[in-house]
Amino acid sequence: MKSAIVVFPGSNCDRDCYRVLKDIMNFPTVYVWHENALPDDVELVVLPGGFSYGDYLRVGALAKYSLVGKSIIEHAKKGKYVIGICNGFQILLEMGLLPGALIPNKHLRFICKNVFLKPENTSTPFTNRMKGRKTVSMPIAHGYGNYYIDRVGLDNIESKGMVAFKYSDRDGQANEDSNPNGSLNNIAGIINENRNILGMMPHPERASEKVLGSTDGLEIFRGLLQYS
Repeated sequence: MKSAIVVFPGSNCDRDCYRVLKDIMNFPTVYVWHENALPDDVELVVLPGGFSYGDYLRVGALAKYSLVGKSIIEHAKKGKYVIGICNGFQILLEMGLLPGALIPNKHLRFICKNVFLKPENTSTPFTNRMKGRKTVSMPIAHGYGNYYIDRVGLDNIESKGMVAFKYSDRDGQANEDSNPNGSLNNIAGIINENRNILGMMPHPERASEKVLGSTDGLEIFRGLLQYS
């Protein structure tokens, strides 16, 4: 599965993603600078975490105007895969490829810790290897991870199975105590209706090797390979 990692000014998780895709998954992988177009033969595009354009205006707001943006939209329209992680998720929301917004964490503090996630929909290319799993564990590191959407939109994504992950406790209970940032309904990640775009605040690339304490994040990339 040929993959591309989009690099914006301020991206800082691009090498982490490259390590997983190229060295662990053995995917042919290239970096794509934000001023360039995606190669036509790319099957998976990853928008990594970081602080694109310094987050000076609003997280992800400037990145959506990057020249690579049109390429990403066309890529997604063809049904090819896109994953936005942390800042990448914020960019996908700003681009309108996923619904909702990410606002400052409830307690207005940057949060960096491991969390448990409950896989909500395991019938997607990204989550199909998590069937039967009560929880998975991945780290978060963000200041703007509080997912928000209006009531109609929330009902829509819940009813259509567009919620991929929810923050939960060790037993898979999504409650206030297990919600690190105030996200509506404990939402940690969502997919689009066509099931080819995933946006999530937790970092699967930081949970893809035993030395890091968890390999649960690797299941997302393995799932894509299995589904293809």
